[in-house]
Amino acid sequence: MNFILIALIVANLLISYKGFNDSSFFRKHEFHIGSIKAGEQFRLFTSGFLHVDFQHLFFNMFTLYLFAPYVFGNLGNLYFLYIYFGSLIAGSLLTLYFHKNDYYYRAVGASGAVTGIIYSAILLEPNIYMYGFIPGYIFGFGYLLLSIYGMKSKSDNIGHVAHFGGAIGGFGITLAREPYLITNEPVTVLALLVPIVVLFFMEKTNKL
Repeated sequence: MNFILIALIVANLLISYKGFNDSSFFRKHEFHIGSIKAGEQFRLFTSGFLHVDFQHLFFNMFTLYLFAPYVFGNLGNLYFLYIYFGSLIAGSLLTLYFHKNDYYYRAVGASGAVTGIIYSAILLEPNIYMYGFIPGYIFGFGYLLLSIYGMKSKSDNIGHVAHFGGAIGGFGITLAREPYLITNEPVTVLALLVPIVVLFFMEKTNKL
């Protein structure tokens, strides 16, 4: 395992564990619209290291463990960090944008950052098969469409907006670093781009 990956997983473990046992610490660092708009922008970052419970933490860290090597292997340590933290912030900013009038909205988790790593891996390694049989670009396309549905229906407690924002971060930073993918892997790029365009069209036309 790469030492940066180990450090990120350990940081998530320690900070999340602190939050499990210290409610004031958790409340101070979670994503909370009212507090962020009052000036506590650090929550856009710190909330990405907190989790609701061990199951939430394990799922995010295990997924990161599975997909991080594709990004490390293709882009190296520095760009992995750009994508991880860029996707974390992108997820938080998109959530802030979509929930800007919901002062009581709260969220935690590394899902935005991890989703950005997944989408970067799909772009860099188009032959990835999710769950052993779903081509990566089809998974990416379907996942984003399901995220749009979740954002519209608001029928669960999943932070679909953060996932979507993280995907946009991973997609954008990876293509900025490796623009040749646009011509070399047009099907994958288009499959991931279409739901992003659909999301912002729906938002602009007040369909979300």
